[in-house]
Amino acid sequence: MLFRQLEYLVALSREQHFARAAQACHVSQPTLSQAVRKLEEELGVPLIRRDRRFQGLTQEGEHIVRWAERILADRESMRQEVGALRTGLTGRLTLGVIPTAAPAVPLLTSAFCARHPLVRVRVLSDLASDDILRRLRNFEIDIALTYVGGADENGLTSVPLYRERYVFLTPSDGEFGRRESVSWAEAAHVPLCLLSSSMQGRRRLDAHFGRAGVAASPQLETDSIASLCSHVATGRWSSIVPAPFARALGDVAGVRAVALEESEAARVGLLLSSREPGSVVGRAFVDVARAVDVAAELE
Repeated sequence: MLFRQLEYLVALSREQHFARAAQACHVSQPTLSQAVRKLEEELGVPLIRRDRRFQGLTQEGEHIVRWAERILADRESMRQEVGALRTGLTGRLTLGVIPTAAPAVPLLTSAFCARHPLVRVRVLSDLASDDILRRLRNFEIDIALTYVGGADENGLTSVPLYRERYVFLTPSDGEFGRRESVSWAEAAHVPLCLLSSSMQGRRRLDAHFGRAGVAASPQLETDSIASLCSHVATGRWSSIVPAPFARALGDVAGVRAVALEESEAARVGLLLSSREPGSVVGRAFVDVARAVDVAAELE
């Protein structure tokens, strides 16, 4: 069994297409197909459901892909650790981030890159929290900046960093433009633009509205916090965003950030696999993050 056979199988699982998987692995399609067939022969089980085109993985193939992802992740960790012993930490760190945590990213990446200048950092933003958990467990990302403290974190280690506090963005000449604070019930009855209902950040907002005995019915939905801020700047809508995003509109005329009544704040932090040895660069990122007072910086 060769590492490249496992790489081809993982790529095929990810791309769900022979030609795209071959392109991702920089080999020809016949080369990839032949390597996967040899792996099937060696293991003695079919891994791919075939017709004229790729039809998906067999049940055995799904299990083998999980093993392949672990083996390849361990190989990468070994390379990183050996490299760190020789020249300092090297390699690439892939960080998955939920949209509402974007303001915290540069606080962490700048400190990390200063300490480990040879590591290349890739940030995947605008990921849904469910997608982040899946990618962590599939070893597609090293670490995630997301909501922590949930019941679905088995096999993961969480490092809380700060609590997410919301503000009400509204036209300064509107109904609430001169108020010092608004209630969730009041906020539900103005033209709103909010995050899409499929996103956990929006589901948390809906929970706040529910506890206030109301339901929000936004006229406009988007999966981008930046888009929300842009729409508020038109003067037509109000929105609810994490407090750090209000800074982006600090110099925009006609927009005001108003405090929302006290409510339970979600914890945001880092998640990484608890499996040993795990990602070397992921553990190094956690070490750096513990020394950064993210909550104070965001406030």
